[in-house]
Amino acid sequence: MFTQRFPKNTNKNSNIKKNSEKITMQRTTGNIIADSLESAVSYADRLVQEIPHLEAARFARPGGHTVSSNHPCFTFGHLSLYPPKVLSQLNQASLPIPAGFEKLFDKTATCQDDPNHTIYPSFDEVLAFFSASHKKLIETLRITPNDAFEQPNPAEGPLAKRFPTLSSVHAFYCGGHIMSHLGQLSTWRRMQGLPPA
Repeated sequence: MFTQRFPKNTNKNSNIKKNSEKITMQRTTGNIIADSLESAVSYADRLVQEIPHLEAARFARPGGHTVSSNHPCFTFGHLSLYPPKVLSQLNQASLPIPAGFEKLFDKTATCQDDPNHTIYPSFDEVLAFFSASHKKLIETLRITPNDAFEQPNPAEGPLAKRFPTLSSVHAFYCGGHIMSHLGQLSTWRRMQGLPPA
């Protein structure tokens, strides 16, 4: 005679499965920040397509009217300075910043139109450092323990008040900050007659 058998301790098995799912879903702070940054870098890779390198350090000129706004060379150069900053705050080694980059692309620098290509480094050099520095940062973020991000933000003034810990300021640098500048780049593209990225 057939006897139907049911698994014993069904509730216990169910709890084990739920606990296992929780462990699988847990994400470190570094991975969460790296996820956003990786998405932003992917968007940057799309935005750079079709940009003529001879135009990369020029202000946009829709309809022949010059618009004073951040151009691609300045945008990528400025953003390339943030991986070394974040890595330094995490006490991790970063790639050396190319000579002249900090003066040209620092947050206090003003973007300049460069029709004669005498102010800025080549767009190839800027893109190479942007790519390499962000690759290193993403890799490092993914292996950095949570407690490293709970240190105080070393900045002063409003930035420290708004983002009191490294986790909060790094989430901003690797999310809102980079995406706001990529939005400027998207606008430059459209003013130059390029299609959506």
